[in-house]
Amino acid sequence: MTNKQQSILESALILFSEKGYDAVSTSAISRHAEVSEGLIFRHFKDKKGLLSKLLEMWIEKFEDHLSTIDSIEKADQRIQAVMELTFRLDEADYPYWKLVYSLKWQNNTVIDEYILTLKEVLEKSLMDLKYPDPLIEAELIISYFNGFITTAVLKGDNNLSSRLLETLQKKYI
Repeated sequence: MTNKQQSILESALILFSEKGYDAVSTSAISRHAEVSEGLIFRHFKDKKGLLSKLLEMWIEKFEDHLSTIDSIEKADQRIQAVMELTFRLDEADYPYWKLVYSLKWQNNTVIDEYILTLKEVLEKSLMDLKYPDPLIEAELIISYFNGFITTAVLKGDNNLSSRLLETLQKKYI
């Protein structure tokens, strides 16, 4: 990937995550990236192509996390890894998460497939630990996960995040 392509993607990510996908034009992205608008069209076809590339990059990051979690042998440690995931995200990746969740909140189903995979890992782990209702417990942890994304990524309150994680760990670990 060229430096200009990288600059375009970084600008699109920043603007999409701060202002929302629909509110950002390709001309705003080109100004922010300090490139011509034509360069965006040449490399990414259109704004939707930019979004697709950014989502592809987020998917890679998420699948890396999922692979790490899935490779953990002990069920209780897999559950702990899921709970801790939102608190262990690299701050440099926050704009990806803000973008993906803003799309989720706008009824875009991009993230649902990946959250479902995470939920399946939880269900299996909770079954292994003989929880009476692993499906609803997994749903509860995913609800926490979604809320923690908001707390960790949008609010950036590390003290609150730490206390929330401790409380959740007491319940499940």
